[in-house]
Amino acid sequence: MKNLVLGLLLFSTILSACQQKAEDTAGHATNMANTAYYTEPHRPQYHFTPEKMWMNDPNGLVFFEGEYHLFYQHYPKANVWGPMHWGHAVSRDLVHWEHLPIALYPDSLGLIFSGSAVVDWNYTSGFGDNGKPSLVAIFTHHLMEGEKAGRTDYQYQSIAFSNDRGRTWTKYKGNPVIPNTQKIKDFRDPKVFWDRDSKQWVMVFAAYDHVKLWGSPDLKNWKHLSDWGKEWGTHGGVWECPDLFPMTVEGTGEKKWVLLQSLNPGGVNGGSGTQYFVGNFDGKNFKLDPGFSPSVAGGKAVWLDWGPDNYAGVTWSDVPKTDGRRLFIGWMSNWLYGMVVPTEAWRSAMTLPRQLILKKTTTGPSLFSQPVKELETLRSKSYAGENQALEGEMDLTDKLGFSSPLIEIKLEFELPEGTKTDVGIALSNIKGEEYRVGFDAAKNEFYSDRTKAGKADFSDKFAAKRYTAPRVANSKTLRLHLFFDVASCELFADDGGVVMTNIFFPTEDFSQYRLYSTMGQVKVTRLSAYQLTRAFSQ
Repeated sequence: MKNLVLGLLLFSTILSACQQKAEDTAGHATNMANTAYYTEPHRPQYHFTPEKMWMNDPNGLVFFEGEYHLFYQHYPKANVWGPMHWGHAVSRDLVHWEHLPIALYPDSLGLIFSGSAVVDWNYTSGFGDNGKPSLVAIFTHHLMEGEKAGRTDYQYQSIAFSNDRGRTWTKYKGNPVIPNTQKIKDFRDPKVFWDRDSKQWVMVFAAYDHVKLWGSPDLKNWKHLSDWGKEWGTHGGVWECPDLFPMTVEGTGEKKWVLLQSLNPGGVNGGSGTQYFVGNFDGKNFKLDPGFSPSVAGGKAVWLDWGPDNYAGVTWSDVPKTDGRRLFIGWMSNWLYGMVVPTEAWRSAMTLPRQLILKKTTTGPSLFSQPVKELETLRSKSYAGENQALEGEMDLTDKLGFSSPLIEIKLEFELPEGTKTDVGIALSNIKGEEYRVGFDAAKNEFYSDRTKAGKADFSDKFAAKRYTAPRVANSKTLRLHLFFDVASCELFADDGGVVMTNIFFPTEDFSQYRLYSTMGQVKVTRLSAYQLTRAFSQ
């Protein structure tokens, strides 16, 4: 959740939220595939967006009975942050989404801030019905009246349950399940999982500059286990939206634990950002792995995404063992400018769903991010080429045989020894606006440049600089995997070892593509391109 409550939006009351609940529930679920208004300017065509109004953090990510649930921070009455609800959508393939009615509304205990959801397979909570397990949501209540009164105990953890596949929710009468007795102002964003080794539910949540770990046998009665983080990572802002989960190091049977930790401000490229840590968890304490060093490029953090527009991301719980993936999604924006970007009917999108993979590298265990394989279902027209020399510019638009702002491109370059070339891809339109993404060999860094990519006057921080990320891989082969939507680029470089997410707002869609190489020649050993179909058709 946003770390500073916005006073100008406090006009909305809990009473109006309750009145609105009746109105929204009376409406029917909306399938994005049948909504013509998804052709609005800047509306992403295969990224998730709210049906209308404001959205930020993804919440309650859980898989149950064939459906991926995506809840999210939502204010249904304006396109800026306001009294928080949990919006709701479901998907069977992580690509096509169905909007459902709002799941959780503000109540007498407060607004509904970020949290998580689990399947109570073992009926520990007693909420199950007719021999079926419940879905249980765990979230932060934020009592606005307490904050305005100057109290420091206005955030606490609560739960709700559903026995109809998440369509309706009942809040637990014993809320809050973790009161804020320590009176910490930033005391929020619980992520819960069942730990098989210690045979308990474990909750990790943020407390200003660290995380707290609590344990429970039944999701209702909790005890404090430990604290972690004050001495680790970067602390340029308030810690938010943690996620703790086990992973097996690829190619080994070695088990490690990964802790994601967002913070705002303090991100590597300004504003919001997400750092991560690799370690071990014994049922009580999280400890850093000896081979993991939370220091990159002179900083104190390892970043999950080096772009400015991937924040508060967490992973799905209860993904079946037969699948086995650790699946992630984040809010594709930044608190520096998220409330003023030039959209009206809705505001904000989610990143593409990604698979997280833990690999051994020369710098220790590292997270790699890759787009989920389900996105391949969007591919239509395609082009494939190989072994082409590149020096200067190469027009791709005619070569590909299609022109679209929705495109996936895989590029593989062979870099000469000692080269100082700058190689990448440029998107442009007939108005002269341009977005560039590529690799600067002289500086050994990837970059994403939206300084000339269209609308930027809504914020002096939006297009103020070129965003960069250091290359970690030591190879002559450079791989770029790119997804372009109407208003975004997601770069997965070196098989996902470096990721950069950027949004932009051209006044006309980008539909012209050029490869370029300056300061020397490179070989394009492989080029694959796919025109992508809209996930949401008229």
